[in-house]
Amino acid sequence: MKKHRSLLSAAALGAGLLVALTGLPGGASAQSAKPAAAVLQAPEIPPANAMAHARQFQSIATSNGGTRAHGRPGYRASADYVKAKLDAAGFQTTLQSFTHQGATGYNVIADWPHGDANQTVFLGAHLDGVTAGPGINDNASGSSAVLEVALAVARADARPTKRLRFGWWGAEELGLIGSKYYVSRLPAADRRKISSYLNFDMVGAKNTRTWGIYTESASLGATFREYFTAKGLATRGINVAGRSDHSSFANAGVEVSGISSDNDPCYHQRCDDINNIAESVLGHATNAAAHAAWKLAGIPGRVPVPVTPLRPAA
Repeated sequence: MKKHRSLLSAAALGAGLLVALTGLPGGASAQSAKPAAAVLQAPEIPPANAMAHARQFQSIATSNGGTRAHGRPGYRASADYVKAKLDAAGFQTTLQSFTHQGATGYNVIADWPHGDANQTVFLGAHLDGVTAGPGINDNASGSSAVLEVALAVARADARPTKRLRFGWWGAEELGLIGSKYYVSRLPAADRRKISSYLNFDMVGAKNTRTWGIYTESASLGATFREYFTAKGLATRGINVAGRSDHSSFANAGVEVSGISSDNDPCYHQRCDDINNIAESVLGHATNAAAHAAWKLAGIPGRVPVPVTPLRPAA
C-alpha cells in the first residue's frame, strides 16, 4: 500500500442481523409454516489459520533473497503457493501474467463455482512486497486473510446467492499495476457484473487499537463496522483513494471498500517480517472479511462447520 495517514472521523455504528421468527398458529386447523429465512453467519475462523499462511510467505521470502517483490523469484513462489491451495480446494483458478519494467508479474484469480455469475462479490489483496524486505504486513497479511476466507468458503461447501471471486494482485507497490491490468482486460459487460470489491491491505499491524474502514462506500463500510462493533473494536474512516488496488475497481465504476490495521513502524522496511504482525490482529481481519463475504454474497446459514487450526508449514 502507498503510505497514508489522512484519516476521516467516522462514528462507529453497529448493526445487528435481524432474524424473523415465525410461530405456528395453534389449534387443529394449524397450517404448516414456511421456514424462517436462514441467518447469514460466517464461521469463526481461528487466527492461527491465516497466520500459518503468513509464516509460509515469510519462509518463501527467506528462501528467495529476503523479498517477494515484482519480478523476483519470491513473488512467483508466493503466487504458486496461493494457486495450489485454491486448486486443491476446488476453485476455478487463473494465473494471469503481465509485463512491467521488463519483468513478468502475475495475478491469481479464483472463482467459487456457485452463485449467480451476473452478481459477483470480489475480495482481493496485493501479493507483492517491496524489495527492502519480506513484506509481511504489507501485504502478506491481506493475502493471507483473503486466502483463508476463500478456503473457509470451500470447507463450508458454500452455496451463495451471488458469485464469490478472490484476487491476489501483482506489482501493487509499483503503481497498482496488476489490478489495473486485470480491470482493463475485463469487457465492460463483465465489469458491470461485479457488485462490490473489498480490499485488504496491511491488516496485521501489532498494537492495533483502531481499525480503518475505507470511506468510498457507506453501505459496504457498515458491513465491516458490524463485525468490529460486535467485537468491541474501534473503527474510523480512512481515505485511501489511489493508494491500493480498490482504486482500480472504483475507477471502473465498481462499488468498493476495505479495511486496514493501525500504524506500522516497519512500513516498507526490512523489519516488515513475521515478527511485525500479531496473530490476533490478523485473525480479526480474516473474520471481518469472512463476515462481509457471507453477508454480501448471501451464503445461507447451515449447521456450524468445525474449523481446525492449520499447522504452520515446516
